[in-house]
Amino acid sequence: MGRGQRTTHCRYNFPTMATRRNIVFVHPDLGIGGAERLIIDAAVGLQSNGHKITILTSYRDTNHCFEEARDGTLDVRVRGDAIFPPSLFGRFAILCTILRQLSLVASTVPRELPTLAPDVIIVDQLSACIPFFRLLYPKAKVLFYGHYPDRLLVQQEVGSLRKVLKKLYRLPFDAFEGWSTGCADGVVVNSKYTRSVFRQTFPDMKKRELKVVYPCVDTSEDERATQDSNIPLLPNRKILLSINRFERKKNLALAINAYAGLSPTERSQSILILAGGFDPRNAENALTHSSLQSLADSLHLTHTTLRSPSIATLTTLSETDQQANILFLLSIPSTLKSTLLQQAKILIYTPSNEHFGIVPLEAMLFRIPVLATNTGGPLETIYDGRTGWLRSPEKVDAWTEVLRKGLISSSEESLRKMGEMGRERVLKEFSREKMTKELEGEVERLIKIPGKLRPGVVPEWMIIPFVGLLVLGMLVLLALGMMVLGMGVNRIHG
Repeated sequence: MGRGQRTTHCRYNFPTMATRRNIVFVHPDLGIGGAERLIIDAAVGLQSNGHKITILTSYRDTNHCFEEARDGTLDVRVRGDAIFPPSLFGRFAILCTILRQLSLVASTVPRELPTLAPDVIIVDQLSACIPFFRLLYPKAKVLFYGHYPDRLLVQQEVGSLRKVLKKLYRLPFDAFEGWSTGCADGVVVNSKYTRSVFRQTFPDMKKRELKVVYPCVDTSEDERATQDSNIPLLPNRKILLSINRFERKKNLALAINAYAGLSPTERSQSILILAGGFDPRNAENALTHSSLQSLADSLHLTHTTLRSPSIATLTTLSETDQQANILFLLSIPSTLKSTLLQQAKILIYTPSNEHFGIVPLEAMLFRIPVLATNTGGPLETIYDGRTGWLRSPEKVDAWTEVLRKGLISSSEESLRKMGEMGRERVLKEFSREKMTKELEGEVERLIKIPGKLRPGVVPEWMIIPFVGLLVLGMLVLLALGMMVLGMGVNRIHG
């Protein structure tokens, strides 16, 4: 697969098998999102190069994670999940997540971490643990991989009073995020767009070098999918595919509205498949799916929902389901995902201001042109008119026009050329080998930093207010938990 053509120009002296490092990853929830895919790929890549890898996480559902996180490929350890729930009555998620991560630190630092003896701890998504690792296990350097500032991912409340209360509630957490991120020995980010946002959000980041380490795709994945991809899933329909989590911010409604703009004849020749991560624990996933179904109904588009489907599920659909305009596929396995990518005509990527976006790269690897918004990360991965199309999310008609190209026979040659150019770009710029080398270089750089040049951890008197808040949060959660437990016992005896 063109491995000999890939070259990486980097200023680092990369380690060999002789400089094997102990590396620990810390990730909050090892699910099936893009951030989790990045961590898995980084861990597998570094492990393949001879490093000893351990992943510490607060949660992993073996029925809802990537294969490498459950089949023994990687050493994954769940820690700190016994005391605090992910949220409390659907609220206080950030407080609970921080408490769970600090519980992970508390449960590993005394004995387990010294046994693992990490040279570097790689933290991503949530930076709360960084200063505590720095204070409690100073031997290890800490690298933070920034996907996007957490404070900018918070959903806005409806109503002025609720907005004010939410802002006040977030103040200490936002301050804590900025401080804890700054305690990392090194910070890398997933795109130039994210780098600009980090520097706007965290003033201290303006003074630091923020290296861009692009996420990768497994460039051997399409080879493994070849056999399954020969099985036509829907032989009489052209697949227009969207792969994304069922979340409001992913703007999946844009794909439905654009598809609705096609003529009845065009829709009869095609099918819109909305596939992606769906966590039954997540209320937003269910709400988003329901709202998309309602939107389809309002546009008079027929639809079918399949949960955890397989290739066999799609090849044995009933006649009615085969004729549906839209298929909702909730939590698809990797084999089905690869087969869908192999057989789709166009990949539709609807999020605006996405910090990177790994799915477009996966599609380009499979020679599938990508239609995405002209915002955020896709501006760095997609060449408009050459490997796909970049369109304004406000202009639905422009999206419909591009979808139409995937259904016209005269467009097949131009789509094929687009697909080839997209694949070449992925192999050259976004391979696992390249990402691994860049991470190795950053690991080596951090290890060589003298102790006196490490970023300072803020004096303890500045930590006390936030630690006090965390302790208060623990007490409140424990008290509420005791109350709920007591109510349950009273019902049993009543």
